[in-house]
Amino acid sequence: MAVAVGKTILQIAVTMLGLLFVTFIIGRVMPIDPVLAIVGERASQSTYNETYLAMGLDKPLFVQFFIYIGDVLQGDLGKSVLNSRPVAEDIARVFPATLELATIGVIMGIVLGVPLGVIAAVRRGSWIDQVARVVALIGYSMPIFWLGLMGLLIFYGILGWVGGPGRLDIFYVDIVPQVTGMILVDSALAGNWTVFQNAFSHIVLPASLLGYYSLAYISRMTRSFMLEQLSAEYVTTARVKGMSEWNVIWGHAFRNIRVQLITVIALSYAGLLEGSVLTEIIFSWPGIGSYITTALLSADMNAVLGGTVVVGLVFILLNVFSDLLYRVFDPRAK
Repeated sequence: MAVAVGKTILQIAVTMLGLLFVTFIIGRVMPIDPVLAIVGERASQSTYNETYLAMGLDKPLFVQFFIYIGDVLQGDLGKSVLNSRPVAEDIARVFPATLELATIGVIMGIVLGVPLGVIAAVRRGSWIDQVARVVALIGYSMPIFWLGLMGLLIFYGILGWVGGPGRLDIFYVDIVPQVTGMILVDSALAGNWTVFQNAFSHIVLPASLLGYYSLAYISRMTRSFMLEQLSAEYVTTARVKGMSEWNVIWGHAFRNIRVQLITVIALSYAGLLEGSVLTEIIFSWPGIGSYITTALLSADMNAVLGGTVVVGLVFILLNVFSDLLYRVFDPRAK
């Protein structure tokens, strides 16, 4: 156990070191002068030189890299050029919005995608299978920004069934105290169900959009995994012995694809958490994807690189969590 834990920690450290190295190099090769981004183009040469020295850009690159590592380990991702606030504070403010949106989306994808994929595999070639494949194909093919705009037009503009862009109507902003940064959770903790209902009306459409995208991926992979298992000899043997179809499908075949599904779900969740940029922009959702995009368009490299580090860390943690789940569902991994 100690060896396994040591290897996991070493893998995390090496991966994180590689991520920091990549972000450091990106920050140095981008055709943007970090000093000018801070002092402005009208600053005097003396001001430019003082800022250049204060940022440590006169030091060798390997020294700058170790300074960068030390700052990141202390939670210092630099200051935003746009608002002069620490990037870490900005990310802590916007990330819960993405976490809330992505979590609901991936739950929708799992709840609907897994059963759909299993049924499509069991009824291979039937109309259910054809519908499932068409649903997955549309989810892959349709531009997500077009689906978002059409959703806003139909369900918000015409029917009025859902809330508009943003997380809340302006009247409900800052009514409930922020505990987690996720409005649904905070309003539930505060017992303010009016704010909860308003927040839900705003999140249901973008979350459904992400859920549909996740459903398309999860259902397709589930169908593929199940087809492989249903054609195996042990399934034929179980049916010959008179075992019920329910036990054959869910008790045997599905149990053998759980480990593979963990990887698929983790990748889908990470893909949503890294910032569904187009969805967040269309719905004016103040998440990390929108934050990084705004920073990139404004040449705020500290914010861009800080967001990139956080996104990479999310992927690393989800991979570690997947490895832990492997040990739970697959005895051979213990």
